[in-house]
Amino acid sequence: MEKSGRSTGEYFVQRRVLDEVRLNEMAQKGTWATKPTVGERMKESLRCSVPRLKHTALSWIPVLSWLPRYSVRENAIGDLISGCSVGIMHLPQGMAYALLASLRPVFGLYTSLYPVLVYFIFGTSRHISIGTFAVISIMVGSVTERLAPDTNFLVNGTNGTGSVDLDARDAFRVQIACSLTVLAGIFQILLGVVRFGFVVTYLSEPLVRGYTTASACHVCVSQLKYLFGVAPARFTGPLALIYTLVDICRLLPQTKVPELVVSLVALSVLIVVKEINACYRQKLPLPIPIEIIVIIAATAITHFCGLTSKYNVDVVGEIPSGLKAPRAPDATLFSQVIGDAFAVAIVGYAINISLGKTFALKHGYKVDSNQELVALGLSNTIGGFFQCYSVTSSLSRSLVQESTGGKTQVAGLISSIIVLVTVLKIGSLFSDLPKAVLSTIVFVNLKGMFKQFTDVPLLWKTNKVDLLVWLVTFISTILLNLDIGLAVSIGFSMLTVIFRTQLPRYSILGHVAGTDLYLDTETYKEAKEIPGIKIFRSSSTIFYTNAEMYLEALQEKSGIEIGKLLTAKKKRDTKLKREQKKAKNEAKKQSKADGKLSKTTAERGGDAVISSQLEPSMNGRVNWAYQHDAAATDLDVFGEAEGRPRGSATHSVILDVSTTSFVDTVAVKTLKNIFRDFGEIDVDVYLAGCQACVVEQLETAGFFSSSLPKSRLFVSVHDAVLHVLETPGRTDFVVDVSCSTQM
Repeated sequence: MEKSGRSTGEYFVQRRVLDEVRLNEMAQKGTWATKPTVGERMKESLRCSVPRLKHTALSWIPVLSWLPRYSVRENAIGDLISGCSVGIMHLPQGMAYALLASLRPVFGLYTSLYPVLVYFIFGTSRHISIGTFAVISIMVGSVTERLAPDTNFLVNGTNGTGSVDLDARDAFRVQIACSLTVLAGIFQILLGVVRFGFVVTYLSEPLVRGYTTASACHVCVSQLKYLFGVAPARFTGPLALIYTLVDICRLLPQTKVPELVVSLVALSVLIVVKEINACYRQKLPLPIPIEIIVIIAATAITHFCGLTSKYNVDVVGEIPSGLKAPRAPDATLFSQVIGDAFAVAIVGYAINISLGKTFALKHGYKVDSNQELVALGLSNTIGGFFQCYSVTSSLSRSLVQESTGGKTQVAGLISSIIVLVTVLKIGSLFSDLPKAVLSTIVFVNLKGMFKQFTDVPLLWKTNKVDLLVWLVTFISTILLNLDIGLAVSIGFSMLTVIFRTQLPRYSILGHVAGTDLYLDTETYKEAKEIPGIKIFRSSSTIFYTNAEMYLEALQEKSGIEIGKLLTAKKKRDTKLKREQKKAKNEAKKQSKADGKLSKTTAERGGDAVISSQLEPSMNGRVNWAYQHDAAATDLDVFGEAEGRPRGSATHSVILDVSTTSFVDTVAVKTLKNIFRDFGEIDVDVYLAGCQACVVEQLETAGFFSSSLPKSRLFVSVHDAVLHVLETPGRTDFVVDVSCSTQM
């Protein structure tokens, strides 16, 4: 390579035209890095040694790697303040989100305790806060209410009348939630062990944001009954959200005014103080813990003013003190919740890893996606034995943990200690807490999810396909409920990927004078086609789903209709054979009539006549793509209607396959057919920009042969063009394409 010139942004390159054979010689292609065989990899994985055992232990139990190096001087104060702040948030959110799961508030406190301790040991993110979350809670609640409706626990009545045995109902709902949680955890552990953490990549960001926004709407509607103090009927299946909303509107005349007043007062205080926290977050050393303040104040006012007895305000009720012994989940329920468990596992992990990677990118460390899957699975599985329901990370708590100075998961450990103290000693004091207050806490914490509606105008401007995914996800989740809506959303998202590969952009490339650039002629005005050469490119990989469309687009864009040209050629060949036969017969008759020539001479004379009649054009080679005769004219293969002058004969087609990352058997067969069919009409075909891995796949598939050598492959489009222009008989025009290119 030679460089000359000192002007900024310019360089000159002069080298030989490189096809695949010359490239291998110049770059010395070979297998320099030998990959271990399957047997060697198995042997290596089963080999046991002290360093390997240590590495395995540190990778599966991350706390062993970072806790011994924990710097008390640098991290202790920040983790302590952060842990206390998050712990105070765990208390109201745990109790409030338990109502979403249709469980008693104490189980929300359990869920804020055990899984946090498990994640402290096995997690790799330093900043996320594991525990209750609105979306997961409402998904769990939809299952518990479906399998344990109130109508199954009526006592002293029939046909929907009588009272509900709340203790039996709540106990069975706990069993359902624990079984669902353990099964979801098992799914997550299995996926993590087989290194299947990449599965979450199939949940695109628009899908996740549309789904969580729709879930927030479900959460909002489910909490309206506590705000207004009404008891709507329970609906299941598609359109359940709509039916519930209509029923609540029907019951509005029966609103309990005291509960509505409590809700509005608590909601107003929460909104005002949270806005103050947001506006002055740079000046406040710690955010004002308004949620726990509202809970304490509401509990005290309700207890001392007797709101329960005077105005029949619905309260949390008895919160048992102490911890319960672990209990195995009811495995007989697994078959009834298996689909819901998988949905909870995937959604929980998607939320968890997205938050974890966000904070890791901000603070410059790495989060192991597979280990996160295992950590979350263990948190759910172990928590399920201690009567916890499914967990994931919470955006609001994670932001507080990070913004208040938290550096490690020691902050999570401290927050779990605060929850533990509450469960053991303080929890029973909240028995007079109004459920309406917990509902207002849920409402206020949905603000971030409802802000995601602003994605719609943004996606409209940036990417309408992603907007369609967002809208379909949102609408299907609203109308079809959380489980079916998620399945429909994933299916539709995959369809968009399929359609994008099915409908790539095909283009004819033109040369930009004075450069080695070849750009789309429909996009760039200065990109001009080289006479006699068609350069074709697809924006997508060629494989079985779009191989046929690739061939059709090639013919359409190049203006060479293979079928019609082959038919025209066959007609011409048939006509030539008839003329040849007729000439031979005439020669034989002439020799017999004259009696002067022998049979051999007659045959030679016939051949001479044939040769004189079949004088080839273009130096002995007929280009059937643009050879003009009567048969072709009848087929309308050639003509001025296409705007292409008959003198501009296309003799070469260059396929730019730089965007192709792999080829399957269908793609190989299609390429072979292109070379064969175009060759039959005397049009040379070349490949350009073929990646090394694709060349290897072509070799394995037996693509190359004596009639299709590797010399038909070129490093770049420019190399292929230069080769064509250097071929004798191919340069009919003066073209500004040189080997020495300025860029």
